Formats: sequence, C-alpha cells, structure tokens
Amino acid sequence: MNFTKWLEEKNVDLTSCTDTEAYNSLLAFTQEAAAKQVSGEGKKRIYYVSAEFLIGRLLTNNLLNLGIYEEVASALEAAGKSLGALEELEPEPSLGNGGLGRLAACFLDSLASLGLNGAGIGLNYHCGLFHQVFENNKQKETPDFWIGEKSWLKKTEISYPISFGDCTIWSQMYDIDVTGYDGRTIPLHLFDAKSVDETMVSDTIAFDKSDKLRSLTLFLYPDDSEEQGRLLRIYQEYFMVANGARLILKESVERGSNLHDLYDYAAVQINDTHPTMIIPELIRLLMEEGIGWDEAVEIVTKTCAYTNHTILAEALETWPYESLEKVVPQLMPIIDRLAVRVRRQFKDPQVQILDDSDRIHMAHIDIHFSHSTNGVAYLHTEILKNSELKAFYEIYPERFNNKTNGITFRRWLYSANPELTALLEKLIGDDFKKDAMELEKLAVYENNPVILKALLDIKDANKKRLAAWLKEEKGVQIPTDSIYDIQIKRLHEYKRQQMNVLYLIHKYLEIKKGNLPKRPITAIFGAKAAPAYTIAKDIIHLILCLQELTQKDPLVSKWLRVIMVENYNVTAAEKLIPAADISEQISLASKEASGTGNMKLMLNGALTLGTEDGANVEIHQLVGDENIYIFGDDSDTVIKRYQDWSYRSREYYEADQRIRAAVDFITSEEVLAVGCRENLERLQKELLNKDWFMTFPDFDSYVKTRERMYDDYEERMEWAKKTLINISKAGYFSSDRTISEYNKEIWKL
Repeated sequence: MNFTKWLEEKNVDLTSCTDTEAYNSLLAFTQEAAAKQVSGEGKKRIYYVSAEFLIGRLLTNNLLNLGIYEEVASALEAAGKSLGALEELEPEPSLGNGGLGRLAACFLDSLASLGLNGAGIGLNYHCGLFHQVFENNKQKETPDFWIGEKSWLKKTEISYPISFGDCTIWSQMYDIDVTGYDGRTIPLHLFDAKSVDETMVSDTIAFDKSDKLRSLTLFLYPDDSEEQGRLLRIYQEYFMVANGARLILKESVERGSNLHDLYDYAAVQINDTHPTMIIPELIRLLMEEGIGWDEAVEIVTKTCAYTNHTILAEALETWPYESLEKVVPQLMPIIDRLAVRVRRQFKDPQVQILDDSDRIHMAHIDIHFSHSTNGVAYLHTEILKNSELKAFYEIYPERFNNKTNGITFRRWLYSANPELTALLEKLIGDDFKKDAMELEKLAVYENNPVILKALLDIKDANKKRLAAWLKEEKGVQIPTDSIYDIQIKRLHEYKRQQMNVLYLIHKYLEIKKGNLPKRPITAIFGAKAAPAYTIAKDIIHLILCLQELTQKDPLVSKWLRVIMVENYNVTAAEKLIPAADISEQISLASKEASGTGNMKLMLNGALTLGTEDGANVEIHQLVGDENIYIFGDDSDTVIKRYQDWSYRSREYYEADQRIRAAVDFITSEEVLAVGCRENLERLQKELLNKDWFMTFPDFDSYVKTRERMYDDYEERMEWAKKTLINISKAGYFSSDRTISEYNKEIWKL
C-alpha cells in the first residue's frame, strides 16, 4: 500500500490536519496494510493462551514490519509533520506487566514473522496492572486507562455467554493485528466483558470486586490479598479460557476437524498456570459434543502443552477447592475426575491435583494432562527436572524439554536503536533481520578501532537521547558522561533490587568519606511492585529516598545519581536499553527462570553483571568469561542452604562492616529525614532477620565485581570490544529461534 495514494483516496490533506487527525489517519492506514497480510493458511493453528501480552506501542513496530516506515516518514515530513511527534500520541496498551507478558508479545511477533498459523488469546484489560506514580517517595497506584475512541482494537462479531456459579457474563472479542517482519499478520484475540464499566474506577485502583459484571476486565491481576480479589482472579481466568476454548473448537471445526482429531487442527500453549482451566473446560465441551470421558482426556492431552515460568512456590497457583466450586461449579466434576484419575495411578502426594488442605494445584493439572512441559532456560529446566518437579519428571521424562526464551530482536534493534541497526547493515548486510545468527559476522571487527569507536559513539548518542527524554518526560536530570548502570525488571525480592540499593548506599558512604570513583555513576531502576507486595514497595521507597539524597547532596551528586523511572513500561525500555552500559541481572541463583531483559540489553551492547542464573548461564557460555561479569554463589549452593536451613542473615551482618553500615543507614537520620520510618524499619528488619533471597552472602562478591566493571569501563576500546562480542552472540536469543523450536518439537504445525 502507498500512503500518499491512500491519503488521496480518503481525501485527507495532512497539511491541514492536526497531529491527532494525522495520527488517526496513520492508524487507519496501518490497520488496512496489516489486514492485507492476514493469512489463515495451514490446517493446524497454534493458540498461545496468556494472561498477559505486553505489546507496547505498535505504530513504529508495525510500520517497520510492513516495510513502509520510510515512505510514511517522508510523506509526513513533506506535509510538515513529524512521525516521531505522532508516535508520542499513541497510548501504550495496558495488557501486561513484566517478562511473562513481554515474552508472549515477542512470541506473537515471531509466529507472524515465520509465517506460522497462530493466534494469541487473552483478556482486554481496560486499566492494566496500574499506572505508577511516585508521591512522598512511595509508589502510588492509579488506573492506566488506554482505550480511546481510536485504538488498535478491532471489534469482532464473536460473543459468548460465559456461565459462572452466580451469574452469566457475555463476552465481546476484540482483535489486535500482530504484524510479522516481511511476513503474515496474525490476530491477538482479546476477550472483554460486554458489561464492563470504567466508571467504577476513579483516581485509584480501588473498586468493588464483588461486582463481576462491571469489573471483570478492568484490571490485570486484581489485588488478591483478600477473598473478593482472589475470587475475581478465578472469574477472570475462567472467562479467558472459556471464551478461548469455544473459539478454538469453532475454528478447528471450520478448518475440517471432527473434534475427535482436534490435536491435528489445534495446538494450545498454556503460558504459566493462569490459563490452566482450559484443560478441564475443553474436556467438558468435548463431552457435551458426545465424546466419551477417556477419549476427551486423551484428545486434550494431545492438544495442550504447558510452559513453566518459575520455581517460586507462590507463583505456582493453587486455589481452594471451595473457591473454584463457588465460581465454576460446572468444571468441578471434571476436575474431580482428573484428581481421582491421578490418585489411582500415583500414590506420591507431591503429584496430586488435590492436596490434603483441599487446594487444587494448577501446575499439576497442566503436567498430567498436557503432552509437553517446558522450562525457559537450560538451568531452569534442569532444576525443574532434578529438584522442583522431579517427581513429575520421573513419571513423564519424555514430556520435559527446554525452550530457552528469546526476544523480538528486530524491535529491540531496528525500532529501539536505529543507529546501531544502520551500522550493522553497513558492516554485515541486512540478512540479520530475518536470521539473527547473522550477527555473528560482526565478530570479525572485534579488533577494528574504527568500528569500536563507532560503537562507543552510538552508545554516547543513545545516552544523550535518554537524558533528554528523562528530563522532558520525567523531570529528571542525569549527566551524560557517567556510567549508566541499569536494573529494569519487575520489583521482586528474588530479583534483588535490594542488593543493588545496598551497594549504592555503600558507594554513597564511600563518596562522603572522600573515596571518589574514577567516573560519575548513574544507577537507574525501572520497576513496579504489586500493590499488595509490602516489602517490594518498601524497597521502592528506599530507592526513591536515596534518589532524593543523591540529588540534593552537592558532593555526592557530582559522582553518584540514583534514578527510579516512574511507570516503567515498554516505551521507557526502548529508551533505557540502548543507553545502558551495565545490565544488572543479579537474581539469586536458581530463582530466575530465564529473564529476557538480559537479552535485550546484551543485544544493545550492555555488559552483564550477573549471577549464574536463568539465561545468564547461556549468555556466559556464548560470550566467554572475559565478556561477562559473573559473581555470587551458584545454584547448588543456594539450593543446599534452603534445604538445610543453614542461612542466618545476622551472622553476615555482624561479620561484614560494609553490610552493617549499609543496613544501618536505612534508618539513619539522613534517610528518615526524607522517608517513612515504618517502611524503612520494616525493610531493615526483613534483611536482618530473614533475607530470604540471600542478599548478604553475595554482597562481597557483588561489590568487588561491580567495582572491577567500573575500572574496566575506563579502558574504552577494550570495553567496546566486549560490547561488540556481546552483540555478535545475541542472535541465539532471537524469539524466532525459540518459536521454531516450539513448532518443531511441540506444536508440529
């Protein structure tokens, strides 16, 4: 499609349009162009079912994928418009939160780019998780409304009555087109409640959770700290899969299935445990069509596959039997029969669906009644097989497999870092956009001073852009001649933002003593904490207190700045990632399933400071010891500490003066002057008396390794060589590779 010709046909004169009118025209044009790429070819379709799809702003990505970015930019420029200005008018869809949702978005992009017949299935949240604002150095949650009169959502004719124990809620399906690079367009199906009412929400995220008809699709992950919130999550999860199951059966029959052969027409990937109820729901619907119990179970097992994203017990969903019975009574006879089937076959209590406390284990349903269970990084999968899910692995060794996560590298290069992309095109051609392993060709330049200098110049330009964006959008000023040391990920104790901030307190105290670094340091955080996660919010409070202290101190501010980016999202990530010098990947070994931020930062030339955890293991193997900075205890040591309960945080506090000084500083006069005593004392006690994710044992190694990185940074050409090697090895982490493996080994489209 030609943009100029399209404008003529629609009688649109860009020169007389407002920016909003121009944006709306561009939105309509892009949707039409994407629709022309839609193709339902293929007997079998993969349905990727996920509670989250963190797709980010779509305009630039779609224009690039459709190959019309330059043409559109030129036409706008000729009319006196800026494509960049129009991009800023686009709200970011609030359909996800962290890595789980961003991974799902990357996977849809790769499905489309590889020309595979696929679709996403999720919910159309009106307010997302929440919009994060900072007040009094604390996180405040406000609704993140994003759906306007014009958006990427396309209303479809599909609607279903979904029955619950106490009501029936009619759904409405909306589609968002997901464009592939030089490929097809596939749909993201988002189910909404027809009766949803945004007016239930004002300037906070509080709402009546008991009013399901009006609130069902307002928020992602409603606060589950009380009963009504927990029940609402079950309503949401069933609403998602009940709609999805009906759509899957309908489309499969339209493609020729007689339902007895459903697995030849549909593959269902269950992304984490939120969509687990699709298994009993599909069985129930097949039985309604006259298929017997045993055959229905076999069909669904052959159709469904499960991705495990965590070994954290609290993230593996379990629901009280009575709660499910209240919300989805029609599903309970199926779940009961599945539980009995497992109990008759296996006596081990570790593998039961229903435990002695009358709680239903969703992951156990997934593993027993799907044909594949995969982890998302080599170490994660090995821990599942040998430790966390060992009892299941001994029953079903043939079902367990690894699929190391990947990222849509085109978005995180082509869209987020155009200058680096242009340099790569000049040096190795543009085949890397279709085959990320082509990036390995960059390695021949590792000793070329001209190319290394070019990489440093691009990084400096990206740092200046980030500084300008932070000043304009967030009102924060940072020096561009400093080291940008960045940790951007969901706020959780296992990801150990608290260790990062303890180091920064240590650095603050050293600077106050006159021990100055060789170069200024800017430490940047981006993260949201779940509204009910008290300690995570306390960590944010401490970071924000330190931000205020470093900014106001005339000595410290010359050498150390601590910044927390408000409302971190994909748009912010696209600014932060190209500018990062150091990528903080410091989760406790054995706790991070994979991570994908580590891959995006590596691809953009940041060096990893990390534990031997998640995909850091594979990054380490690819780039070698000299091009990554690994510290801390390994996973075996950590797992043993948990098993023998040998860890005592106070012993480390007493033995290490730096830990003691940093922890004591949390409730010092300086911090209390800008912070809240209750929050600060609670966090301090948590570290002293628990430190469940073992910050203290790794602290000495972390400090020494981080200081070594800062020293190495001064050898600018050697540093540039390390970044070049990281970029050249990042191709393995393309989601195209991951999706190809899923298809070859699990879906078999």
